[in-house]
Amino acid sequence: MSNYDFPTEIITLPSKGKVYDESNPLSKGEVEIKYMTAKEEDILASQNLIKKGIVLDKLFESVVVSKDINVGDILIGDKNAILLATRILGYGAQYNVTVNDPFTLEQQQVIIDLSKVETKEIDEQLLNSENRYEFELPTSKKKIVFKLLSHKDEQDINTEIAALQRLQKGESVSQDVTTRFRYMIQEVDGNSDRGYINNWVKNGFLSKDSRAFRKYVQSITPDLNLTFNFISDITGEEEVLDIPFGISFFYPSEWL
Repeated sequence: MSNYDFPTEIITLPSKGKVYDESNPLSKGEVEIKYMTAKEEDILASQNLIKKGIVLDKLFESVVVSKDINVGDILIGDKNAILLATRILGYGAQYNVTVNDPFTLEQQQVIIDLSKVETKEIDEQLLNSENRYEFELPTSKKKIVFKLLSHKDEQDINTEIAALQRLQKGESVSQDVTTRFRYMIQEVDGNSDRGYINNWVKNGFLSKDSRAFRKYVQSITPDLNLTFNFISDITGEEEVLDIPFGISFFYPSEWL
């Protein structure tokens, strides 16, 4: 029974709590979230939050009701599970959305059943409560130590990228990848100096190694399998596509 004056639901996290220290309540592998109310719809309707690109972050922070949990600690994959559960509890599992047909490049209306989204299969034995992982780069043979990113990390990354864009004033080169790497990587060949790591990421991280690293991170990251089976209305061909997971994800069709 809920200890709150509003209905709540306890959801299981994709990580099952294995990436959190035992002292962290998230190590239980569960989080209690509230059903959306008019308060959360106010958040979704806030043009100010939408323009700042933080509307989903604010929604996420609003629905996690467990008082002993620091939402900044929650890993991105676990955050995705919370947002998905929030969407289903608030508006149901049916998701009407327009996607681009990869075979004809025409737009097509599809209905995605969100209740069928499953947790991504990973080797859970690779996870640890320190959120600290090692990987040897196949080309340079350098050994790096890295962490999986949390909600707080993602916020800091987005803030830094926005600041860099303002400073660059019109330069088209994005620094999304290198910024994310700088937050993830904790050591390079035993060197944990931030200045060294930042410089190495920008100038010494070979593209072959970068690709291998990203692939490995994907293989151990607890998350949802946010894909669906698309069937073209025109050709009948099938393709697995990513589920659109932006602001419109939380707007039922009658709002659009």
